Amino acid sequence: MELFSLTGKVALITGGLGDIGRTLARGFAEAGADVALLDRNLARRAEVEAQVRATGRRVLTLEADVRVRAQVDAAFERILEQFGRLDVTVNNAGLNVRGPAEELAEADLETILDVNLKGVFLCGQAAARAMKARGGGKIINVASIGGAVALPASAAYCGSKGGVVLLTRAWAAEWAPFNIQVNAIGPTYIRTQLNAAFVDRPEIRDR
Repeated sequence: MELFSLTGKVALITGGLGDIGRTLARGFAEAGADVALLDRNLARRAEVEAQVRATGRRVLTLEADVRVRAQVDAAFERILEQFGRLDVTVNNAGLNVRGPAEELAEADLETILDVNLKGVFLCGQAAARAMKARGGGKIINVASIGGAVALPASAAYCGSKGGVVLLTRAWAAEWAPFNIQVNAIGPTYIRTQLNAAFVDRPEIRDR
């Protein structure tokens, strides 16, 4: 584990109280990092914070909507005040509204694009500013297999995640001179509270 030690580092995870986010939080903490969590819904705060503190690491949870620049900037400022540094940012917050593309409501389209793409952009901007000031850092964008291949009833989601993939490439090139490495991961289906009904369908589960 020493090869992957993050002792003395600070990692920020957006959507940090969701199923994927809390797993990431525990993993970073077990590797030695202090953890900052951003989420709109703080219902799981006590549970996730307890899991992080059980590893002996510090944790800061902030309520913030990644679609709102003022909230994002205030959250990053608070993290820097608390920890004095930011080494890793994981842009994990995301959502999907499934249905026929021709029937998707404009409001749902805007929500998908605002959370999945605009939210990544705003948090990436704030992270890059903090990291440039300290001489570097890591940004990890959670894209999706849907950013590379079409998923059923998920046209807007695929479009947003495809945008994240290209945004990652653009940032990686632009910020490399500042020792900021930007990468994306593209998970396939992961069972969470949000998509359990879909993932548990036999035709999906048994693939």
